[in-house]
Order: sequence, then C-alpha cells, then structure tokens
Amino acid sequence: MTSVDELFKKPNLPSGSVKRKFEAPDPQQAYKSAKLGDNASPNGSHANGASVEDAADDDDDIEAGPELPPDEDEDEEGRFFGGGVTKDTADALEYIDEQEGDSYTEEKVDPAWLRRLANSFERKVNKNAELRARYESEPQKFMASEADLDSEIKSWSLLSEHPELYSEFAQSEAIGQLVGLLAHENTDIAIGAIQIIAELVDEDVEAEQEQWDSVANALLEADLLDLLMSNLARLDENEETDRNGVYYSLAVLEDLSGQQTFAERMGQEKVLLWLCNRSKNAEKTVSQNKQYAVEVLQVMLQSSPLLRRRLAVDLDGVDLFLQLLATYRKRDPAKDSTEEEYAENLFDAITCVVDEPEGKRRFVEAEGVELALIMLKEGSFSKLRAVRLLDHACGGQSQASSGVCEKLVEAAGLKVIFNMFMKKADSSTMEHLLGIFTSMLRLLPGESAARIRTLAKFTEKNYEKVAKLINLRTDYSRKVGAVEKEIKAERSDLSEIEAAEREAEWFSRRLDGGLFCHQTLDVVLAWLSAEDLEAKRLVGKDVGFESIKRSLQDQMDGLDPEADDEEDTKEMFGTLISFLQ
Repeated sequence: MTSVDELFKKPNLPSGSVKRKFEAPDPQQAYKSAKLGDNASPNGSHANGASVEDAADDDDDIEAGPELPPDEDEDEEGRFFGGGVTKDTADALEYIDEQEGDSYTEEKVDPAWLRRLANSFERKVNKNAELRARYESEPQKFMASEADLDSEIKSWSLLSEHPELYSEFAQSEAIGQLVGLLAHENTDIAIGAIQIIAELVDEDVEAEQEQWDSVANALLEADLLDLLMSNLARLDENEETDRNGVYYSLAVLEDLSGQQTFAERMGQEKVLLWLCNRSKNAEKTVSQNKQYAVEVLQVMLQSSPLLRRRLAVDLDGVDLFLQLLATYRKRDPAKDSTEEEYAENLFDAITCVVDEPEGKRRFVEAEGVELALIMLKEGSFSKLRAVRLLDHACGGQSQASSGVCEKLVEAAGLKVIFNMFMKKADSSTMEHLLGIFTSMLRLLPGESAARIRTLAKFTEKNYEKVAKLINLRTDYSRKVGAVEKEIKAERSDLSEIEAAEREAEWFSRRLDGGLFCHQTLDVVLAWLSAEDLEAKRLVGKDVGFESIKRSLQDQMDGLDPEADDEEDTKEMFGTLISFLQ
C-alpha cells in the first residue's frame, strides 16, 4: 500500500516548468464554443456542413457546457461528482483516522485508573524535583517537566466526579504528594494543587460522609494547614493568578470548617489571625477575597463554641468586628453588592461570638451595646441586624448575659427598644424584641434600679405596652391556630407511623406560623403578671391564665431532661406557672 508520506509528497515537476500566467479567454470564442453540437469541428463548422446559424436554430434543445455525469455518481448531498478519491488515498485517510483516534472511547475511571494516575503523578513530581535540583540556575531545562506536572495535576479533577474512589485515594501516597506541591517554588504549580484540593472537598461532591471524611483527614494529616498558610503568605493579590490562589485557599478552609470537628482542627490561632487580618485590609472597594475571608470566619465561628471563645479572648475579635461595623452605623452598603455581603457576614460573625459568655463580656467592654443602640436609632441596613445582635448578647443564663441587660438600661436603651416595639415591625424584628424583653425580665436582679426602670417602662402611659403585648398574642394565637387546624386535618388521614414521620415538618410549619413569638409572648405576660397586679388583671381578663399556663407547661415539657443548663429554665417555668394560679 502506498505510504502516507508518499501520498503527501509534492508532485515531480519538470525541471524547467514555471507557473503559468492566468489568461482570460476570448468571450466571443467561448460563446461560440458553447453553442456547438457534438459534431462541431475545431474550426467552428459541423462535419456535415451545418453552419453556426443552423445550430443556433436548435439551441433550445442543446445544453451549453460539458455533459453532466450520470445521477448515480452524485454524493448524498449532490455537491461532488463521483468519489474523487483513489483507493490508495482512501486507505491512507482511513489509516490517519485510526491514528488520530476518531474511534475514541471514554476512559473507565476505576481503582486501576486511580493507581495508574497515582504512579504517573509520582513520576512527574519526582522528575520535576530532580531537574529543578540539577539545573537550579537554568530554568529552561526543567520548564518542560513543569508543564507536564501542571497538566498531571489537572488530571486529578476527574476524581471529584467519582467519590467511590475517595477512600482508596486517601490511603495512597498521591494525596501527600498533592499537598506537598503547595510548597513548590513555582506558585502556579502550588495554586493548581490548591484548586484541585478545593474541588475534592467541595460541598457539592456527591460523596458519602465516610468517603469525604477519609480525604479530609488525610489532607490534614499531610500537613495541609501549615502549607496552606505558608503559601498564603507569599501570594500577592495584586496579581490575578495569586488572587485566584487566595480564593481557592479560602474555599478549602470553608469546606473543611463546615463540621465542628474539622473546624476546630482548622481553626488554629494563626488561621483565625490571618482571616481577621484579611478582613480588615484597607481596600478602595470591598474585594471578593475580603468578603470571602469574613464568610469563612463566620462559618468557623458558627461551627465551634471553642473557636468563638478563642476569637473573643485570644484575638480580641469582638473589638475588631465592632470597629469594622462602625462604618455602617449610618451608612448603608450598596444593595446586592460584595460590600453588603461583607457587612452581613460581619454581623453574623459577631453574633456568633456574643453567644458565648466571654464574647458577651468583651461586647460590653468594647461599647458594643452603645454602637448597637446608635444603629437602632440612625441606621437602615444595620438597624435590623443590630436588634438581632442585642438579642443574642442579652440571651442565655450566665452572669455575662445579665451584664449586657444592665448595660442596655444604663446606656438609655429602654427608650430606643420600646419605641421600636410600639411601631409596626416585621415578624423577625418582633421576635428579637420579645427575646430582649424576656432576657431582661429574667436576668435583671430583683429590686435593682435597672429592673424597676424596665417594669416602669411596661406600665407607663396607662399600660399601653401591656395592651400591645396582649394584642400581639391574640394575633399570633390566631395564626398558630390556623396552622394547627391544617395539621389536625392532615393527621386524621395518617397512621401513627406516618404521623410520627411528619412531626418535624409540622413543627417547622408551626414555627413559620408564629409559634416561637406566641410562646415568648406568654413568658413575657407571665412575668409581668407576677410582677404587677394591674398587669395581671389585664392579662387575666383579655387572655386568660389557663391558655398561658398550658403554653408554659408545653415549653417546660420540651426541655432536654439531660441538659444541665436547662435546670434553671425548668425552675423558671415552674415558678411562673405557680404565680398564675
């Protein structure tokens, strides 16, 4: 068979041949030639003596130009006449198709594939390291191996689509070699490795928990954390590639921090410190990475009480957050902007921290109560978030919670809080206001000036606040009652097993219908009834004590009997019920 090389050689032209110059044909001669029949002679006359004029008389029956080939030689689309390809050429094209892999079949991703890739990856890592060490001052001699290594790193991306191989991958040498590349002298190689790691632990990977945990544990045991932080220290975010590297690093931290166990392993002091420093970097406009750093910090704090305490005590994070939030006490970030998300994450982060006693104390010391009150009076974006922050800061049962409540009264916060309460508010804002009232009535010391001032605020102006509470209770009772009616109808058609399976769903619907506010209102009204005779008379007349007692009893029954911190709450409910006899 003729070889491919011979087919594509240039034809052997005569040694003296030259390109011909294009010559335009004589139009008149071309016209006459087209009119000639099959028997025309070269000089323009017919062999049988017929003239051109005679031929012209029959031109309706004669087609100009060459005769068309038979129809059966046309290709399917009618564009070419005949195959136009010799047998040798056809054989050559078939050979080329086979070599170029037109009959490509998708590679099977299985344990054998994983082992082949791991072996190939190890060879390329070692080859690059060897060439770099040998030709340290001659980069051109190891750049090819660097390109091969970069391509091989990208090959691991396919593994994220096959989590069934995660456990085997976690036990291989490849995972340690991949993490080790974070220390590579070429930051592009390091960033490529970080990107692959981010893909492998991404929350969207459809892996079983055990499979995901095996990779996460192996990454951390391979010293991922130290290498990640060292790499962050050398990245320059003025360069786009390095900015991407920081983003992928934050993605790894976020994904690994979603569970408490991993969050506490990731949340070492140096990690928290780096995130805090990145959160406060001065920028003309808030960048994506600055916003992402705060988001990752918030995820870590939400996952772990230990990290919340560490941030409050060791890093003075409460003061940092308050400084960053102070800019929004009157100014609103642009809607749907990166800055708005950044500010939202700051509020979420500090709200997590003040759930801990250490965070509450630092919140008071750093004048967080005063800043929150300014936001309630003058803010727009910050207003609703500040009332939520105060609710969390006042909540709980510790002495620190009591300190926040006392500071709220001392900072002239009663007027601000009650003015907000008397205005129309959405259900979320009302929920937090009622939460603050509950905390103050429960935690402010008896006979203290702060408690007396709080009770006086409820009773002033002919008990208008008590009347507002009663009206709210009526509204929420109607809403919750409507949901209960729907649930009762659904329950009647179900078996006991089916009904048990839907309890969580029904409870969620009750909460959406206002159950939490309804129960909180009952606690506030019970406290006021226990503290003030006129308030007790109004509540008894317009609401009735029996329904409130049932509500308190239901809340008490819902407490975890094995939780030590619920004992005080149980005692509180019992005392309030006794006052309503």
